[in-house]
Amino acid sequence: MRKILERKPLRYLIAGGWNTIFGYGVTVGLYALMADKLHIALIATIANILAITMSFIVYKLFVFKTQGNWLLEYARSYIVYGGMAILSIIFLWIFVDILGWQIWYAQAVVILITVGVSYLGQKSFTFKQ
Repeated sequence: MRKILERKPLRYLIAGGWNTIFGYGVTVGLYALMADKLHIALIATIANILAITMSFIVYKLFVFKTQGNWLLEYARSYIVYGGMAILSIIFLWIFVDILGWQIWYAQAVVILITVGVSYLGQKSFTFKQ
């Protein structure tokens, strides 16, 4: 098992699974708690900040295992995830407010759109060694 976990793409998929569950849960949970008080764009922004921070920590410690500067890598992760977050916020707004999709379905579609692009950005920019 240890030898299998030495493969970075597999660790990324495991970490991505956790990060996806976490991000999905935070988004849907915040929406359930705050939909009557906050606009979906603000809820999605808050959820993305929490999800990006969790993802950064998991990728740094478990996937890429870099010794680089935490603050610099965290800032880089926001460049990668920031772009993805902006896209996901726009997609959620379109899917939920304009098309009338349920939040659980809309968030799942957004996740599918962003997974591959995120890996490439993290690998080639955020945690580039």
